[in-house]
Amino acid sequence: MDNLEKQLICPICLETFTKPVVILPCQHNLCRKCANDIFQASNPYLPTRGGSVTSGGRFRCPSCRHEVVLDRHGVYGLQRNLLVENIIDMFKQESTSSPRPAAPERTEERAMCQEHENEKINIYCVTHSVPTCSMCKVFGAHKDCEVAPLKSIYQTQKTELTDGIAMMVGNNDRIQGIISQLEETCRTIEENCRRQKSQLCEKFDHLYAVLEEKKRDLSSKLAAKQEEKLNYIHGLTKKYKEHLELSSKAVETGIQTMEEPEMAVFLQTAKDLLKKIDEASSTSHLDKVERGYEAMDHYTINFSREGRALRNIDFISDDEDEYEEVDGGEAEGGAGVETQAGVGGGTATPAQLPSLPPQLSQPQSAAKLAAST
Repeated sequence: MDNLEKQLICPICLETFTKPVVILPCQHNLCRKCANDIFQASNPYLPTRGGSVTSGGRFRCPSCRHEVVLDRHGVYGLQRNLLVENIIDMFKQESTSSPRPAAPERTEERAMCQEHENEKINIYCVTHSVPTCSMCKVFGAHKDCEVAPLKSIYQTQKTELTDGIAMMVGNNDRIQGIISQLEETCRTIEENCRRQKSQLCEKFDHLYAVLEEKKRDLSSKLAAKQEEKLNYIHGLTKKYKEHLELSSKAVETGIQTMEEPEMAVFLQTAKDLLKKIDEASSTSHLDKVERGYEAMDHYTINFSREGRALRNIDFISDDEDEYEEVDGGEAEGGAGVETQAGVGGGTATPAQLPSLPPQLSQPQSAAKLAAST
């Protein structure tokens, strides 16, 4: 029977279960009043109407810490454990009809006074907050102290302890709820950061692609100008080589004519030969490379402004407006680039870059280059 009685003790009030007994989803039992006290301590901010909860809540089982989720009916929505109630009724009837004799071991377990041998502790010293015996009150150290019946102090402190346990259970549930919220916040922060990092990398990849495209475009223009100048120089070289070949032939013919001993024969060819030599000596019909034609300095590019803009890329502050991404590609003279990143659901946008490398100056003619130098 003693073991049965221990199984019928509520873990909150430490008394025999009071009807009605509710059974939790974890199969543990509580007095409905104790369960309601824990529920209200765990959910102090739930709206109530006439003492009853009007919305669901949760608390943890004091025996196994399993989380119990309640609907809008609160504790009154839990199922009653009629089997335990019937066992309690039978146990009380059995105890009333055949009272058990006092067990000797129970007598031995009674606390005895250390100062007075064979005196049981039966009163409570309110002044020193310790239990003592009647002899200590009459003759001992507590004769001038205020005392109270042991049973009344026992009931008072047991009630206080029960309330304290219920409060601590509620506090533990609230702390557990806060821990769960903090863990969920950590997961949300990690997910938001991962998403924003992905967006940031995409924006920078887009910026790299714009720079690569601009690099190919400018390199193509530079290569085209190089080909144009080389083709001009190669053509001019070919003309000079042809003129040199004619001059060499005229010199060779002139040397052979100088060796002619007959004057008549010499005079017949000398006139035409002199004309050819005069034409070969003149290079006025050939183009000349202007000074500075080989220079390519006008294709120099300056990235100082863009470098400063790139080094100044940062997340915007809360008082700045959010920039809109330009979908039309590059604007004239460069391309506007925008990136976005944020944490915790917010949006942060680096400062919009100024125009990317400006258009290079148009190639100038050889005459203009000569005039400029």
